[in-house]
Amino acid sequence: MAEWTIVIALVLIGLLLVIIEVIFIPGTTFVGVAGFVCMIVGVILAFRYFGSETGWMTLGGSTAASGVLLYIAFKSNVWKRFALGTSIDSKVNVIEELKFPVGREGVAVSALRPMGKGEFGPETVEVRTGGEYVEAGSRIKVARIVRNQIIVEIIN
Repeated sequence: MAEWTIVIALVLIGLLLVIIEVIFIPGTTFVGVAGFVCMIVGVILAFRYFGSETGWMTLGGSTAASGVLLYIAFKSNVWKRFALGTSIDSKVNVIEELKFPVGREGVAVSALRPMGKGEFGPETVEVRTGGEYVEAGSRIKVARIVRNQIIVEIIN
C-alpha cells in the first residue's frame, strides 16, 4: 500500500508543479523541472514496484492527465485572475521649457522621495528632487530641466 501512495503522491505533486509553472510563474523553469522530475520518479517507481504493465499505465495516465489539466487550465482562462487587465496609456512628461523656467515656484502636491507630483499654477506635473526628501505641501522651485524631467529644490 505504501508503494502506491508514494507513486501516486509523486505523480500528483509533479502534475501540480508543472501546472504551477505553466500558469502561475512561467519562466522560472525550476518549478517545472522539479515537477517533471517528480513525475518521472513516480513512473520509474511504478515500473520498479509493480512491473512493466502497471508502469506503462502510470506513464500513459500521467501523460494524459498532464495534457487534460493543461488544456482545462488554458481553456478556462485561469491566468486572467492573476494578470493585469488594464493597459497603461499615459505618457512621459512632455515639458515645454517656457512653461517651467528655472526659478518658477510651486507646491509639492505629494511627498517627493525623490519623485512625486508638483503643482505650478494650474498644472500638476511629475517632479524630481536632487535626492532629498520633501514633504507634501512644501514650497518648491524649478532648479533645472534634464531630459524631460523637472528637477526641483525646496524653498527655505
